[in-house]
Amino acid sequence: MPSPWWTTDRHRDRRPFLVARARIKSAIRTWFEERGFIEVDTACLQVSPGNETHLQAFETELLGPGLGRRALYLHTSPEFAMKKLLAAGEERIFTFAPVFRNRERGALHHPEFTMLEWYRAHAPYTEVMSDAAALLKLAAETAENRFFSFRGRTSNPRAEPEVVTVADAMRRYAGIDLLSTISESGSDRERLAAMLDAQGVTARPDDTWSDLFAKALTALVEPKLGSGRATLLTEYPRSEAALARAKEADPRVAERFELYCCGIELANGFGELTDAVEQRRRLEAQMDEKQRIYGERYPLDEDFLAALAHMPPASGCALGFDRLVMLATGAERIEQVIWTPLPETGD
Repeated sequence: MPSPWWTTDRHRDRRPFLVARARIKSAIRTWFEERGFIEVDTACLQVSPGNETHLQAFETELLGPGLGRRALYLHTSPEFAMKKLLAAGEERIFTFAPVFRNRERGALHHPEFTMLEWYRAHAPYTEVMSDAAALLKLAAETAENRFFSFRGRTSNPRAEPEVVTVADAMRRYAGIDLLSTISESGSDRERLAAMLDAQGVTARPDDTWSDLFAKALTALVEPKLGSGRATLLTEYPRSEAALARAKEADPRVAERFELYCCGIELANGFGELTDAVEQRRRLEAQMDEKQRIYGERYPLDEDFLAALAHMPPASGCALGFDRLVMLATGAERIEQVIWTPLPETGD
């Protein structure tokens, strides 16, 4: 086992990364404030941690003065709370939020990490795409780093990112005609399975279309993204964007993008869905799938769904701040850029 992070020698090795982290955070704060954003703080304890199928939350219990008990969760994202602030009338907001995700630990994952999340009311999602690219460049300039590298992949964070749709990336890197497997009436699981099989990726009998999409993206596409320059991957299938509105020109896909650099996913953004009825349907579908796979489900945040009726059209983005700092500083593991990481247990 490595020595604890607080030992003098280990802290001395980590300190340059941590000092750079503080500089990058300060520069980002200034960047947002110069553009009229207000920094907000969102509560970590929520009635729902979020309702994405594969996210695993930390559950706790609230004891009332009369010893009444109520289940609460540490949030996996500040998204629901920030959208309530948009409904309340805020128009440009950002936060550095501690967020919590269970069953996640590795070079790029930590059970508690920092999410930089921001929203623009009355703005198309292309604006937050531009924001994400600008913040990548800002981090590089602040760390005085011309190139980002990770596991043999190198990227110029100051170059204009390539913008490519998911369908085009699937065709280019995996030889898959993704849109031919999607229609307004549903998705063609068997057709996608056959395309994956031709690329040497085997489908299990219980894999759904969404499972197969995730396999194709993870195994065949993501490793190719963000090399040379960053990639903005856009127009995800609507089924893979539960919180995003459908694209008017092609309702098979959604106004969702992700920012990649050196093969690492850094940010995830949406043109936000504000239809409460449709949002409820999608979240319930996500929880049905979670029940099928993991045998559990999380409650819906009814307060969030009520707020959607008052929320203006908006776009938002969530960026993994620790990962950004890793790339900007040349760190190899996420613990190197977190001031007080959770000790390793060996599990």
